[in-house]
Amino acid sequence: MKARITHTAVHLPKDTLASDEVERRIEGFRPPRGIVERMTGIRRRHVAAPHEQASDLAAAAASNLGTDLSDVDLLIFASASQDMVEPATAHIVAAKLGLSCPVFDVKNACNSLLNGVQVAEALILTGAHRRVLVVTGEVPSRAIRWQVRDRAQFVDSFAGYTLSDSGAAVLLAADPQRGIFYRDFSADSTAWAIGTLPGGGTAHPRDPEYSYFRGDGRRLKEAFELVGPTLFLNALKQTDLTWNDFAMVAVHQVALPYLHFLARSLEIPEEKLVLSLPEHGNCASATLPLQLSMGGWRPGDRVAMLGLGGGISLGVMFAEM
Repeated sequence: MKARITHTAVHLPKDTLASDEVERRIEGFRPPRGIVERMTGIRRRHVAAPHEQASDLAAAAASNLGTDLSDVDLLIFASASQDMVEPATAHIVAAKLGLSCPVFDVKNACNSLLNGVQVAEALILTGAHRRVLVVTGEVPSRAIRWQVRDRAQFVDSFAGYTLSDSGAAVLLAADPQRGIFYRDFSADSTAWAIGTLPGGGTAHPRDPEYSYFRGDGRRLKEAFELVGPTLFLNALKQTDLTWNDFAMVAVHQVALPYLHFLARSLEIPEEKLVLSLPEHGNCASATLPLQLSMGGWRPGDRVAMLGLGGGISLGVMFAEM
């Protein structure tokens, strides 16, 4: 028995914000004109309405799957965002969808949904569940710093200007013939402090100064380079496949220069990539399902999913759709 991804869907808020609008919205320090798009390749990102929560985006994506969810026997909310500290956002999503199955949250920055799929697969393989819904709702726009003191604070806040609000859903079911056939994950947790959203936890429970994204893009890039491409290349070696054996290669995308660097390092053919970043921004954990929804795969095709998340963590998953 395998766990097969049977359906994927996304929900993208209709309001968007262009990169030049982002720069004009920043108050205090005035960034160089055009720097956001020049540094990242992002032209626009999606912005949720003030009344929309992470659970709303996740529930909307699940409703877009186009299939009956009444026999789902487990719901996993896997996201960097959450509605509140308690209860688990999965409960709120389930209530909005009218589901009464067991639920729980999985959280690992931009790799949250990929790890949620990993957990779902494991539970299907053990026989504990047969039809698992994994959803994410990302609303990072609530943690972007718009009042910027100086250049140093702008640089520290820059990662927030790449982020995009989005929801995604992935439905997995037991299948005797095809499904996920390879997965591997790694982490270098010594680099956890390079990029953070510190507020809301026990370290900084109420200080508003810690409610914004903070990070060092250069150090984060160096940390990923230090970990190296071994995890991804070993996946090909272990399965005796090449990138040409896949209909598409979904890669988490934070900036076009780094995507091109990674693709060159791994020798991924350009035609296998799905470029989501320019028109959708960095959708955090919704990035990979967004690309699956955009990609040109057909039933029976192989797809590869390469995840990168703050903390830092890497993940790779191969699936026969």
